[in-house]
Amino acid sequence: MKFAYRFSNLLGTVYRCGNLNFTCDGNSVISPVGNRVTVFDLKNNKSDTLPLATRYNIKCVGLSPDGRLAIIVDEGGNALLASLVCRAVLHHFHFKGAVHSVSFSPDGRKFVITKGNLAQMYHAPGRKREFNAFVLDKTYFGPYDETTCIDWTDDSRCFAVGSKDMSTWVFGAERWDNLIYYALGGHKDAIVGCFFESSSLDLYTLSQDGALCVWQCDTPPEGLRLKAPAGWKADLLQREDGAERETTVHGKAAPTAEEQPGKVKYSRAAKYFFNKEGDFNHLTAAAYHKKVHLLVTGFASGIFHLHELPEFNLIHSLSVSDQRVSSIAINGSGDWIAFGCSGLGQLLVWEWQSESYVLKQQGHFNSMVSLAYSPDGQYIVTGGDDSKVKVWNTLSGFCFITFTEHSSGVTGVTFTSTGYVIVTSSMDGTVRAFDLHRYRNFRTFTSPRPTQFSCVAVNSSGDIVSAGAQDSFEILIWSMQTGRLLDVLSGHEGPISGLCFNPMKSVLASASWDRTVRLWDMADSWRTTETLALTSDALAVTFRPDGAELAVATLNSQITFWDPENAVQTGSIEGRHDLKTGRKELDKITAKHAAKGKAFTTLCYSADGQSILAGGMSKFVCIYHVKEQILRKKFEISCNLSLDAMEEFLNRRKMTEFGNLALIDQDAMEEGGVLIPLPGVKKGDMSSRHFKPEIRVTSLRFSPTGRCWAATTTEGLLIYSLDARMLFDPFELDTSVTPVQIRAALCQRDFTRAILMAFRLNERKLLQEALESVPWDEIEVISSSLPDLYVEKALEFLASSFEESRHLEFYLIWTQKLLMAHGQKLKCRVGTLLPAVQFLQKSIQRHWDDVSKLCDWNRYNLQYALAVSQQRGLKRPSEPPGSGQEADAPEGDDDSLHLLRRGPGAGDGPLA
Repeated sequence: MKFAYRFSNLLGTVYRCGNLNFTCDGNSVISPVGNRVTVFDLKNNKSDTLPLATRYNIKCVGLSPDGRLAIIVDEGGNALLASLVCRAVLHHFHFKGAVHSVSFSPDGRKFVITKGNLAQMYHAPGRKREFNAFVLDKTYFGPYDETTCIDWTDDSRCFAVGSKDMSTWVFGAERWDNLIYYALGGHKDAIVGCFFESSSLDLYTLSQDGALCVWQCDTPPEGLRLKAPAGWKADLLQREDGAERETTVHGKAAPTAEEQPGKVKYSRAAKYFFNKEGDFNHLTAAAYHKKVHLLVTGFASGIFHLHELPEFNLIHSLSVSDQRVSSIAINGSGDWIAFGCSGLGQLLVWEWQSESYVLKQQGHFNSMVSLAYSPDGQYIVTGGDDSKVKVWNTLSGFCFITFTEHSSGVTGVTFTSTGYVIVTSSMDGTVRAFDLHRYRNFRTFTSPRPTQFSCVAVNSSGDIVSAGAQDSFEILIWSMQTGRLLDVLSGHEGPISGLCFNPMKSVLASASWDRTVRLWDMADSWRTTETLALTSDALAVTFRPDGAELAVATLNSQITFWDPENAVQTGSIEGRHDLKTGRKELDKITAKHAAKGKAFTTLCYSADGQSILAGGMSKFVCIYHVKEQILRKKFEISCNLSLDAMEEFLNRRKMTEFGNLALIDQDAMEEGGVLIPLPGVKKGDMSSRHFKPEIRVTSLRFSPTGRCWAATTTEGLLIYSLDARMLFDPFELDTSVTPVQIRAALCQRDFTRAILMAFRLNERKLLQEALESVPWDEIEVISSSLPDLYVEKALEFLASSFEESRHLEFYLIWTQKLLMAHGQKLKCRVGTLLPAVQFLQKSIQRHWDDVSKLCDWNRYNLQYALAVSQQRGLKRPSEPPGSGQEADAPEGDDDSLHLLRRGPGAGDGPLA
């Protein structure tokens, strides 16, 4: 089994904080999710997370006008220049301070960032390789408080910067004679957005108290005069720092500069106010589309307004959430509007003309606790502390159904063997079964007395449901068919931490904090067959896919392996040094000593049973070889320093003579914190506090196909998959196997030898060329002549080819002939072949779902056309009405085929 697992996708979280962006074609939304960036393709219904990560949570993202480059800045001021074409990081940079916003000029030659009370303009990276991608051009001073927003004119000659000091500053990107800077007031609160009108210097400014000012300029953009080089020193201060030449523009030096004759002058044409519904309903986000003159504003109550400017006509008003709207973006055509709500992690795309949702996604706003794969690997179900159960499509990355019947945190989720029933356990004292056909809760299992369930398990047939109680130390057994309580298993002396059924037998394994694992025989009066004594509290238990081995994670950081038939221990793994837990900000002890109390809390066998995944209260996920009992690979699930317990050593910069700076709520003055503008005047929720969530892995599951595994973490639902694109892994290779020899065998029509050599070289393009060169009528002969060792490889290749190939019928013939010729021999090796067969089933099932919907749609349309044509008097050619030949016509769908064979105009009457 290969372990070239790479980070593949991030599910379960769609938006955290930062600004949203649309791509140039307007079909995709770029959303920052923690310290990663996810691209939601709205046209193809897919989501993809870029394989890059910043050190802290992303604060802002700037997209180049051509859509090829993106500047990603985190909360610490670290920036990444990323290519959206090759999905790679091109350059690292540090802005030496927290950056609030970043914006490219429309011509793509420069970009401006705002940090503190100043704005800095940089030369944008070009198409050629450069030693330094970011070169500082000018620094603009003017505002007294922090800057908040940026907007450029269409010709890239000027830009405007808004500030928290209630002023908006207009700066010239070039050295204009009649415009160096211009300060605009008129507001009584912090500026949220400033927008230039199309092909004009006219400006709109919006403040947090819901006021809109319309500013008119007496000079068109063409009226800006370039200043002569001789007069530069009178207005600009030049200085040279090393190899970097920077120009600083001071906006506070000449207060009467705007009143000089010939200078650009602004005048306020109008001032409008939005409807306020309370003290907490202040304006939080805004976006403006210059071509359609559409202004979109979002408020703290979750309401957004659509206005047409400059008349300020209200077009639409709607509430998208009960939380504040954090970010708004409009696509290039002005049809779709994206909203981001950081409070609940919501991302919505609204088509305002048809008043319908294009995308409506929300992750778990509390931590995810458990997950489970469907038997075919197409779906993932997750349960969280927010009492919600969500089902995700692994191909698109979207959640398509959310169950909210639970009233408390969900502790366990699992699929039945059919894949159409989800069983969940919760702290509200119920176990519920959900139907994926009708999307409803059709069974609710309860206990005789109130209790809290910590785990759930379903046997392989799906008839028996078991759940472990956290407070009464009992295991309850129900019947799925009737919903009746069958038995209550007692014997444990501590809370039940894990349940797992043997996949091959009716045996239930239960792990408890009483340092035992008990095996219960479901077929023999529910009695305890064996009790496995452990050296510490059991935290997780799982069976190997073939049921011949049992793995248990204990509190002393060990993983022990047991033979369930003989109740003997077969091995153990010491994982204390592999966990490597980090040090929290408020910890008084080192990370090394803190690791003594940490352990693995979740286990999962790989699909072939040779390896086991382990994770817990750490940022690492370890994969061990079971037989050799050695560490194969360790995955770091996150490098986000915005989470707690990430650093190994104490940050001495936060230690002062007055104590630890981590004890101070430094984010209290941010948008979601407590704001105290004047003595005696208080706004915001005084009980709200900002804290760092602790990094941890709550659940791990391998996909039944063996191609990927998933982990529910503090960051979200992380998917790791096999990266076979850059992997050269030949099989029984020798010097005679070359691409030239393979193509020569194909020319000689020796297809079997060519396919065998292609499998030995193991290059995908050669394999595809060799298989597709075989005529379809010779597939049966060649598939029967393949050795048994190569049949498994052929099935794996066919399963992966279904994901991207258009030759569905050709590959289906290959699959059918291989299974027909080698079915009996494959049945003997069902344990090792199960991942490949399930991967093949998942690929075929996906195509069957797509094609069946299309066929049903065509069939219903043809039936409708036939019914309409018969009502209008369409008759068969050369057949009188009521002739006996009509009785011989086939029923149902074949009537539509007769209609198509005749072609248009074949009947006596007109076509529908």
